[in-house]
Amino acid sequence: MAEPAPSSTVRSPERDEEVPLDPGAVARAYRFHRAQRAAREQRRRERRWAGVRFWLVLAVVVGVTTFLALRTLGEIERVFGL
Repeated sequence: MAEPAPSSTVRSPERDEEVPLDPGAVARAYRFHRAQRAAREQRRRERRWAGVRFWLVLAVVVGVTTFLALRTLGEIERVFGL
């Protein structure tokens, strides 16, 4: 059978009220969650711009490749008279 805890470790309601609260805890928690939200939004923006940059670079590469292919074919036709 379990024995009751010693009275020195039992907390009374008066003792709970004596615990001082950190006055800056709420402000720190607010700043922490605000920073988390800002970081989430920043990651979302960066991910969106990364997609835009990818498609832009891909379009430029395809455009340059097409231009070079057409110029090369034009030179081949001119040299060989095709």
